[in-house]
Amino acid sequence: MLRTRTIRCATICATLALAGAALGTVAAPAAAGTTAATPQSMACPTGWGSLPETGTPATATPVRDIRTGRHACYDRMVVDVPGAGNVGYSVRYVDRLHQDGSGRPVPVAGGAVLEVRITAPAYDPATGRATYPAQAGRTLPGVDLTGYRTFRDARFAGSFEGDTQVGLGVRARLPFRVLQLPDRVVIDVAHNWTGAR
Repeated sequence: MLRTRTIRCATICATLALAGAALGTVAAPAAAGTTAATPQSMACPTGWGSLPETGTPATATPVRDIRTGRHACYDRMVVDVPGAGNVGYSVRYVDRLHQDGSGRPVPVAGGAVLEVRITAPAYDPATGRATYPAQAGRTLPGVDLTGYRTFRDARFAGSFEGDTQVGLGVRARLPFRVLQLPDRVVIDVAHNWTGAR
């Protein structure tokens, strides 16, 4: 009787060991399949273009800040005009950036240059005092483009007759979009044309 129990135990233990090994091999591909579906493997939005984009209206409310940020699919520039509501803009690729008023060229590094024109001054219209502390031809204050995939340079061209002009140097003539939001204009430039990350 003792021998029968030993044989049964050996058979049951071997069966359990085989079942555990089988479950381990089944679990491995399931875990790998879950990893493949992470958000990192998703494609970026497509459908943006490289043709000029414009929006209205103009405002006398002044520009207060210009900032940038890095995202998974694009680099972003935001022009803040607090209290303005909707702000007009014109964004287009140019062969060379020329300063309004003087016509002087403003050097902008990169494989392509986006001219960003915001229909708001960078000064207080009543006093003429600057509301955004930038100098014509210089990089935008507080903007560091180190580590950006698309942006290469950001230069202040000036503020003339109520318009503020910025040159955005990018790696190449890549697709972009412009978002007109309350109190700000947002410019996103994609990392590539294919929508891949």
